[in-house]
Amino acid sequence: MDTIVDSPSSWMNEELRSFRDAVRRFVAGEITSHQDRWRAQQHVDRDLWRKAGAMGLLLADIPEEYGGAGGSFAHMAVVFEELSYGGDTAFGIHVHAIVAHYLLNQGTEEQKRKYLPRLASGEMIAAIAMSEPGAGSDLKGIRTTAVRTPDGYRVSGSKTFISNGYLADLVLVVAKTDPAAGARGVSLLLLETRDNPGFRVGRILEKVGQKGQDTCELFFDEAHVPLDNVLGGEEGRGFAHLMTELPYERTILGVCGVAAIERALALTIAHTRERKAFGQALIEMQNTRFVLAEIKTEATVARIFMDRCVEDMMAGRMDTVRASMAKYWISDLQCKVVDQCVQLFGGYGYMLEYPIAQMYVDARVQRIYGGANEIMKEIIARSL
Repeated sequence: MDTIVDSPSSWMNEELRSFRDAVRRFVAGEITSHQDRWRAQQHVDRDLWRKAGAMGLLLADIPEEYGGAGGSFAHMAVVFEELSYGGDTAFGIHVHAIVAHYLLNQGTEEQKRKYLPRLASGEMIAAIAMSEPGAGSDLKGIRTTAVRTPDGYRVSGSKTFISNGYLADLVLVVAKTDPAAGARGVSLLLLETRDNPGFRVGRILEKVGQKGQDTCELFFDEAHVPLDNVLGGEEGRGFAHLMTELPYERTILGVCGVAAIERALALTIAHTRERKAFGQALIEMQNTRFVLAEIKTEATVARIFMDRCVEDMMAGRMDTVRASMAKYWISDLQCKVVDQCVQLFGGYGYMLEYPIAQMYVDARVQRIYGGANEIMKEIIARSL
């Protein structure tokens, strides 16, 4: 689908339009039609990752020298938008790309050359393990430890709400390498899951929405990590790495949120044109028209704001405060808009066979993951 706003994004060009057409065809052929099956099995097919890798979609903004497609953040924005337009909430490419950027920007040259080509091809699937049963947005409360030994680190603890957890081959684990050092004792470790007897995947969690996305508990019982697999090659840099890379994740959530808003609006306009009540189409009623007018205005404002954010990401000037604004405001708006659209659908809006109902249950977590919106407001407030 095309965006419902009247003007194209400022960062679009002919090359990106051709890329969008290719991504749209891929999403239609390989992703949209499988959503029900993936929701039933609670994860996508592993083969999807290799197909997306062959298309150059997994790491579209990673340099070619590391196996990526050599594009800009705009290329990844196109991928994220088309997934949202296609109704996908199962394919965990977002987390995969986030881990790749930790490697690209914070990893050693050896780490980049070892892992990025395998992530780009889909040979390896990546996850990031931050949250724990007793520590969510407050990462200072994590209890997972990594004890250094002559042959590597022994990681012990548990993580929860881990996207891609079921299929992950590479997990970026947030752990304490020096529990007595507070924030300076936190490191990020690159843990390979295959043939690692200390690593165990728990149950796939039963979520309210996004059921096709494998979100798991992970358990570590002296799981092995080689000495060379501390991200960046230096202990105690975990919080610095996190603060540097979180804007990328939060900008992605803003991009996805705007596309979801635009899709919800397009679906609702189509429905209200077709649905009749009291002898006239719903869209001819003043209340319907006013609600849709408000949503279109909000969608346009959100699109213009996110276009600026995409430009800032491309230019390397996106900061934590603006990324927090994008994440909190657009995810709040997404939930509000989808709720209004459900209302205009009436009883049909509560039936999961209608895409708007699925969008309703899938949207709610946007305000929680990637940092709860209350944390986003605190970050913004500190800049005042």
